[in-house]
Order: sequence, then C-alpha cells, then structure tokens
Amino acid sequence: MPTFDRSIAAILLILVASLPACQSAARRESVSGLTQNVTDQYLELREQMVETQIESRGISDDSVVLAMRRVPRHLFVPEDLIDQAYEDTPLPIGFGQTISQPYIVALMTESLKIKPGQRILEIGTGSGYQAAILAEMSVDVYTIEVIPELAAQAADQLNNLGYTNIHTLTADGYFGWEEYAPFDAIIVTAAPDHLPQPLANQLGEGGRLVIPIGPVGFTQTLWLFEEEDGELSATNLGGVRFVPLTGEH
Repeated sequence: MPTFDRSIAAILLILVASLPACQSAARRESVSGLTQNVTDQYLELREQMVETQIESRGISDDSVVLAMRRVPRHLFVPEDLIDQAYEDTPLPIGFGQTISQPYIVALMTESLKIKPGQRILEIGTGSGYQAAILAEMSVDVYTIEVIPELAAQAADQLNNLGYTNIHTLTADGYFGWEEYAPFDAIIVTAAPDHLPQPLANQLGEGGRLVIPIGPVGFTQTLWLFEEEDGELSATNLGGVRFVPLTGEH
C-alpha cells in the first residue's frame, strides 16, 4: 500500500506540473467561435504549408521551420479570410496593409540567422504574425507599427497568446527604436525607397538587416545587409513586392 500511494502521488505531481504547458498550448491554438475539430484542421493545414511552401523551397533552419509550425497563422488574419490563412499568398489585414506570404516570412527570418537570447527589431508589426515567429525562436522582439489601430490589435493578440518577449511600440519605424539599440538583427516588412540610416545606425556589430527596397507599386529588391567593422555589405535576395514604408519621412 505505501508503494501504491507513492506512485499515485508521483502521477499527480506529473499531471499538475504539465498543466501550465497544456494550458499554454490550448491558448495558442484557440480562437473565439472555433471548435477543437476546426483547430485540428488548421494544424494539418499548417503542416502542409510548412512542407509544401517552406521546406520544399529550401528553408532548412530548424528553428525557423519549427516556429512556422507552431504559430497559428489563422489567428493573424481577418475572420473572413481564415480559410485562406495557410495559402501561398499574402493577405490583406486592413488599412492598406498585408500579412506576408508564408515563404517570404520564412526566407526573411532565416536570412537573419537568429540565435537564442538576441535582441531583434521589427519594423512594421502589421497583424503581429512575423513578431510571433521571431518570438518562438527565444529572442527579445521589439516591434514598431505606425498605424495605431493595427498596433493595438497586434499587441492585444500577441498578449492573448502569451508572448512576454515581444515589446510593441506605435511610432514611425523609419527611425527605429534607439532606446533599445543596438540590435543583433533588424527586419523590415514594408518597403522604403532607400535604406533608412537610423536603422543602419542601430544595427549591432556583426548584425544582419533584411529589408525590401524599391519604388511603390513595383517589384522591389529584398536586401540582406551585414555589419562588420563599421561597414555594411549587401546581398540581393531577389524580387519581392511589399506595401510602402509610411511615416513622416
């Protein structure tokens, strides 16, 4: 009998210890009005997205792939577009903004070569999806959105999903977030027509900056800038099309 009691106690301790993780997982996979069956459907769609859109196109960083598998993209699109959340395309999120195509999110994230514990600056919070992907990689995310309504919506959603390592700011992203600079990496999800000097200045030693640059309404070029000894080298990552970077600049 004493052995039986100890076994029961051990089982109870394991169950109690697992509750926070279970609750966290449930919170990250829940959305108002959706049933568990629908959530399971999205899990399958997310796996298909990763296999057919991400891995098949050469994204191989395990931490990026895992983050793309974890983050429920359907929670970051308008309700009337939820059925399209895992398709191979950007989607409108209101105010003339979009959530980027999944592959582009993965490509830009992988290009940063993120390591746990780093400090990452994101310009253009949008719906908050890119910030969530970054946060899943065990880094501190500082994200800026110039449109107050989008900034508030994204902050609420990220908070509801339990992300404590994401810091949000409503401001003109062109000028970065000098208070927390330097950053190990910077990602810009809207296109200016030149590299903003404040962002270049806030990139730390050995840092990496990914940004689309080009004219509004036309194909832009996705650039990777790498800092070394005070100099920036540039690598062309290909043609893309982003909404313009807006603000006082």
